[in-house]
Amino acid sequence: MVRSNRYRISGVDLLDTLENWDSLMNFRIRLIACGGTALTLLNIKESTKDVDLIVPEKNEYDKLIKFLKDLNYRYKGNGLAHDDDPNFIYQLWCGNRVFTTELLESPLKDNNHILINRWSHIYLGALNLTDLIITKMFRGTHADREDCIAAFATGQVDAENLLDRYSEAARYDLNPEKVLKNFGYLADGLHEAQLINDKVYQKIIDHQQSWGA
Repeated sequence: MVRSNRYRISGVDLLDTLENWDSLMNFRIRLIACGGTALTLLNIKESTKDVDLIVPEKNEYDKLIKFLKDLNYRYKGNGLAHDDDPNFIYQLWCGNRVFTTELLESPLKDNNHILINRWSHIYLGALNLTDLIITKMFRGTHADREDCIAAFATGQVDAENLLDRYSEAARYDLNPEKVLKNFGYLADGLHEAQLINDKVYQKIIDHQQSWGA
């Protein structure tokens, strides 16, 4: 398949790939896009470098891995790649884990994802923006913060709900102080961009101090 960009994959490119997979499958599977992949499919980003997909059910994950290996996808770095698209890594996350983050609930629950498309065998959703921000800011790179600011700017994320859910998820992390510090880093960016008001910003600062972050 010829990509529109050799080093980045667009939403159209990804949907074409999944449609091709679907035509070759003999089993059903549910996929939830996360990270930059979800942002691309939701038209918040133009493209993404790697493809990140959650496969919440273990039996579906195992079937997908076997299917892709049968199509000559091979392990490369942290995921799978094909010789036809060697620059693109498909990172598949099993269960409720994304990157270093354990989601509070299954992303398959209706309110936890946004339907993107449904083919004969593949159901594709995108992780809801609140949980997407949590997974990215638990890692907390500069690129993650910029993506999260773009997601927040859609107006689809409630700041106080995000803080509450982020704080709850942080309790299960091995280093809650670090991930809460990352949230302060995001809050600084949101405040500078005038996406949260002074009252919400101060609440986040107070919350961090109560945790010792």
